[in-house]
This record gives sequence, C-alpha cells and structure tokens, in this order.
Amino acid sequence: MKVSISTKLFLAVLTSVLLVIISMGVATNWSFGRGFVGYLNELALQRVTALVPRMAQAYRQEGSWAFMHNHPQRWFDLLRPDPPQSLEEHDLRIPPASDLTGTVFRTALLDADHHRVAGYPAIGADALLRPVEVDGRTVGYLAVSPFQSVTEAGGERFQQYQLRTSIAMGLVSLLLAMLIALWISRTLLDPVKRVAAATHRLAAGDYRSRVAVAAQDEVGQLATDFNHLAHTLERNEQLRREFMADVSHELRTPLSILRGELEAIEDGVRTLDQGSVKSLQGEVAMLSKLVDDLYQLSLADVGALAYRKQPCDLGELLAMCAGSFHERYAERGLRLELSSPGVTMPVQADAARLQQLINNLLENTLRYTDAGGELRIAARADNGSWRLDFLDSAPGVEPAQLARLFERFYRAEGSRSRASGGAGLGLAISSSIAQAHGGSLAAAPSPLGGLWLTLRLPREA
Repeated sequence: MKVSISTKLFLAVLTSVLLVIISMGVATNWSFGRGFVGYLNELALQRVTALVPRMAQAYRQEGSWAFMHNHPQRWFDLLRPDPPQSLEEHDLRIPPASDLTGTVFRTALLDADHHRVAGYPAIGADALLRPVEVDGRTVGYLAVSPFQSVTEAGGERFQQYQLRTSIAMGLVSLLLAMLIALWISRTLLDPVKRVAAATHRLAAGDYRSRVAVAAQDEVGQLATDFNHLAHTLERNEQLRREFMADVSHELRTPLSILRGELEAIEDGVRTLDQGSVKSLQGEVAMLSKLVDDLYQLSLADVGALAYRKQPCDLGELLAMCAGSFHERYAERGLRLELSSPGVTMPVQADAARLQQLINNLLENTLRYTDAGGELRIAARADNGSWRLDFLDSAPGVEPAQLARLFERFYRAEGSRSRASGGAGLGLAISSSIAQAHGGSLAAAPSPLGGLWLTLRLPREA
C-alpha cells in the first residue's frame, strides 16, 4: 500500500503530540497523587506541631500522663482549639469534629518510651513524630499516621476532577495538533507534490512542464531549479532536433550533387572528363570537411580533442595565416589589414589548433563579407592576456543573433542555402578551441558595419 508523504507527515505529527499528551497525563497524575498526599501530611504535621506546647503544659501541671488513663476525654479536650478549664466541663463536651485532613483521628500520644498513651490506636512505625519536652526533658511524642494514597486521604473526587480536566485538555490539544498537521501537510507539501507531478511529466518527455513559484523558501528554490532544469532540457532537445535536421541537410546536399553527377555520367548526359571529375572531387572534399568538423566537435564535447601545447608565438601564427589568405581576399575584392604590437606574443598552445582557429575566422569573413569590403585585424596585450580583434565590413549581424553565432550550423543570414559556402560549424569549432586554451571568443557589432570577433588567449610568461 502506497502512503503519501502528506499522510506520513500528518501521522508523524499526530503521533508525536499524542505521545506527549499521554506522557504529560501520566506524569501529572503521578505528580498530583504524590504532591497532594504530601501536602495533606504537611498540614497534619503543622497541626500536631501546634499542639506540642499544650501537651507540655498539661504534663507540667499533672506531672505525668496518668491523668489521661482514667479520663480519655481530656485527650480530646487538649486537641480542641479552646480546651475546657475545669473537669466539670468534660461531660458537657462532645468529641471534636474532624478537620478537613482528619488529623485529630490519626493522632496519638506516646510516652517517652514510645508506648501509646491516648489517641489513634493503629499508630505505626512510619508515623510522623513531634517530641514533647518539659524542662529540657522529652516526656512524650505526638505521632500522626501519614496518608499513603489519595484514596486514603479522601481526595478521590478531586482526583477524578483533575483526571477529567486533563483528558479534556488532551483532546483539545489533539484536535489542535490535527489541524496544525493538516495545515502543514497542505501548505508545505502541496508545492512539493506539484514539483513531483511536473517531474513525472518531464521524465515522460514533456519538456514544457513548469512549476509555479509561490514562495521564496527552500520549496520555492526547488521549484525555481526545476524550471531551470526543464528549460535546459527543452533547449537541449530543441538543439538536438535542429542538429539532426542540419546534419541531414548538410549531408544530403553534397550527396545529392554526387548522385546527380554520377547518374548524368552513367546515362551519357555528361562525359567523364577532367571538369566532371573536378566537380565530383569538390563535392567529396566538402563532404569530407563537414564530416571532419563534426568529428572534431564531438571530440571537443567529450574533452577528447587532442592538444599538444607548447610555447609558440601568437603574432607569428597570425601573420602566417593572414599571409596565406591575401591572394584569396584579393580575388574577392577584399582588403586585409593586420596591426600587431611588433613584439613577441608568447602563448602556451597547440600551434596547429590555433592556426585552425584563426583560419576559421578569416574564412568566415571571406565567405560572408560583400565584395569591396575589408577586414582589420588588431593584436595587443590586455590585462594579462593577448587580444585579437577581427573587424569586418558589411553585411552586419542583428544584435539578437550575436549570441547564437557559435551554435552549430547557425548562419546569420537565416537561410540554409549553400550560396555562401560552409556548414556553419567554423565559429563553433573556433570557440571550442579558444576555451580549450583557457581563452574566449566573443562577437559584437563592428564599427565597419559587419561583425567584430574578439579572441582572448592567456599570455605565457
């Protein structure tokens, strides 16, 4: 049987309060019994103590306790608040009425040898004693038999009243505990239940599932974290679908061209000459580069991309890469301008990977910059790192698109045509290489009207 967490919390609080009520009831009942009996015994002892001077005076007048043997009424006279002044009054008095504690009927007079003289006949060894002294000599004792229980003390009715009161208070406390436990289970656990239900939906593939954040406590933080998790999973799922669609599209295009070329040659529509072979080789090379780029990105994702870092000169690498692109830039009518600090730019890096990164940035400008434009490259030191700025001319990139430039297969022009060439993986690979070297690659609008890419790499001492 599955028990909900609300039921468990409700039963836990209810059981705890019930145990506390029972424990307090038992302890109160025991304490009351003991305390009430002790209180009555103290009252009896105080009354007996008040009788000691009167007993001492009577002994001093009579010279012994013998006067009580023949006149037991004298014992009761001495116990009265106003004892008679003559023997004639003895016959006119009736035995005194009992006080509330019944002390008179439980009190006895003992002589110096603890032999009973008068009073309560069943006095025991547990009696409470008060000595009667005359001229510094103990001539007897007043002994009162103590109560042993509330029943014996005659307080049963009071005890039953206390018990009924305790039970009533316990029931009220239990009812309040039930209400509090119910409130806690609803107020605190309802948000947790909503998160649990949303988690089940998320596990079933509903990545749009969200939880309303209704508090700023730990439960509210849990709901916030869940929403972030759901958003991340939804975004990753979207990226996965886009990635699969982009990969299939990018692979389909060169494969379709290859298939069409081969079918044309096979049907005799096109002859197998140097031009057709060159065209086929171009499509194969593009397909091979796409597969190689995907492979490098997959290695970078799992941290398995190999880097052989050693001291090298970033300025020398930059100049070499820029020199290799001068002719291609001239063919497109683009001007390439390089500004370096004129000093050695030491870095600890994989020279081949850095060359690949810089070539990707140069290739990006070459593909997406209008003819007649330019690219300005500036290298300088900046706060313990080397900074390379790549500023090209129009066309530019919308500010909302800048954050997505380093996503795989993303192109700023928003079309999937291959007119500009490339598969949209160059900047993604470049960003991965920069991060692997402890650096970063960022994008911003260029003052020349195009794109401004900033590469930062740590300086080597």
